[in-house]
Amino acid sequence: MEKRPRIVIAANQGRSGKTTITLGLLKALKNRGLKVQPFKKGPDYIDPSWHSFASGIQSRNLDAFMMTKNDITNTFVNSSNNMDISIIEGAMGLFDGLDVEGSGSTAEIAYMIDAPIILVVNCQRMTRSVAALVNGVVNFDPRIKIAGVILNNVARKRHENILKQSIEKYCNVPVLGIVPKSKDIVIPDRHLGLIPAGEKEELLEKVDKLGKLIEENIDLDKLIEISQNTTSLESIKDAVDMNRLAKVKIGVIKDKVFSFYYPENLEALEEKGAELVIINSLNDAKLPEIDGLYIGGGFPEVFAEQLERNEGLKTDIKNAIQLGMPVYAECGGLMYLGQKLFVDDNSYEMVGALPYDVKMEKKPQGHGYTINKSLKDNPFTTEDTIVKGHEFHNSRLINLEEEKVKFAFEVQRGKGIINSKDGILFNNCLVTYMHTHAASTPEWADGLLHKVLEFKNNNN
Repeated sequence: MEKRPRIVIAANQGRSGKTTITLGLLKALKNRGLKVQPFKKGPDYIDPSWHSFASGIQSRNLDAFMMTKNDITNTFVNSSNNMDISIIEGAMGLFDGLDVEGSGSTAEIAYMIDAPIILVVNCQRMTRSVAALVNGVVNFDPRIKIAGVILNNVARKRHENILKQSIEKYCNVPVLGIVPKSKDIVIPDRHLGLIPAGEKEELLEKVDKLGKLIEENIDLDKLIEISQNTTSLESIKDAVDMNRLAKVKIGVIKDKVFSFYYPENLEALEEKGAELVIINSLNDAKLPEIDGLYIGGGFPEVFAEQLERNEGLKTDIKNAIQLGMPVYAECGGLMYLGQKLFVDDNSYEMVGALPYDVKMEKKPQGHGYTINKSLKDNPFTTEDTIVKGHEFHNSRLINLEEEKVKFAFEVQRGKGIINSKDGILFNNCLVTYMHTHAASTPEWADGLLHKVLEFKNNNN
C-alpha cells in the first residue's frame, strides 16, 4: 500500500475556474520536474485532453455513474503508480450530483479515494461573503476535508486584502493562493465545452502562461504538503477475464476531428488481443488493412468540408461496410457514416454507408447520462444487458430509412436516436449517440472483438 499523494480541485459552482487552475497546476508542477497524474470527474473528453497536454501524462476519468467504487479505486490506484502527485479536477459544484443526495458528485469521488479538497472560489462581485461561502462548504459534509482555498478572479490589492482577511478571521482553512483576473489565459469554448487540445495549436501556448501564473500566485509547496497528508490506498481485486482472442487489426479513426476516446476502451481492445491501427480522417487517402473499425466522437461538423473532400477514405469505408466489416461508431462517428451532414445552410457529403442524414441544431438534442437495455437483435452485447453511458450532442438524425435498419438498445434514460431507441444496426455496424466506458460495460470489448474475429475468419 502506498500513500499516493493526491488532491481534488473543486468549486461551489461551475465556471469558477477549476479547469484554469488545474491546467496551471499541472504545468507548474511538471515544470518542477514532478510526475503529475491528472484525472477528471465525470464523462468528459475535452478537459482531459488539455490535462494530458499540460502534464504530459494521459488523463483518466473517474465517474461514479458509469463506474463502480471498485472501478474508481482501481483506476486511481493503477494510474497513480510511480507518480509524485495526482490531481483530480471536479465537475460543476462540489456537491452537485444526480439527486438531492449528491450521488455521483465530486464530493463522492473525493470520499471514495479519501482525497483532500482544494476549493476554488470565483471572487467576482464578492468580498467578506467569501467567508460565509467557505464555511458553508466546509460544514456541509463532514466526510470530506476542505484542506485549502484558492481565490480566483481577484480584482486588485484592496479586493485581495478583504477576501484574505475575511477567511483568516472567520474560517479555519488556509488560503493557498490568489489568482488575479486575466483575459490572456481564457481558452475559448463551443457547445460541448472547451475546444479540444490539439485542434488549434496556437491555444496550447496558453498552458505555458497558466503554468507561470500559478507558479507566481499559488503556494505550491503547501499544496504538495497537503497532497501528501493522505491515507494509503490499494487496488481492489476483482475477477479478471484474461482470455485473449486471436490477433485482429482494428482501425481507430483518431485525429483532431474524432478525439473522444476513453483510454480504457482502447486498452481493453488491446488487452484482448487487438492491434490498433490509427487512421486520420483528413489525411489518409485510403483505409489500411484492417479487420474492423472503431470511430469515436468529436466535431465532424467543424471539419465537414475537409471530411467531404477526402473521397478516397470515404469510399473505402463505405465499401468495407458493404462487405460486412464490423464497425462501432459513437456520436461523431455516427454523423460521419451517414449520407449528408447539414450545418447551418450548407450540406456536406459524408461516407454514405448508412441510410440517414444528420442535421446540426443550435440547442442540445441529447445531454446527460444514459441507461440503455440491449435488445435481442444486438450482436454486440447480450440481450437485456444494461449499458450505462452518456450522450452530448447538438445533432439529430433526419431522413432515416427505418425499414432498412434495426435498433440495438431500448432507452431507459436519455434521448437516444428516435422513439426511445438507440444504436442503429446495419450490416455489421453499430452506430449510437451513446458513449460507453469499458469499465462500465466489460463485455463491450468482447462483443466487438468477437464480431471482428468472425469477419476475419470468414474472409481468409
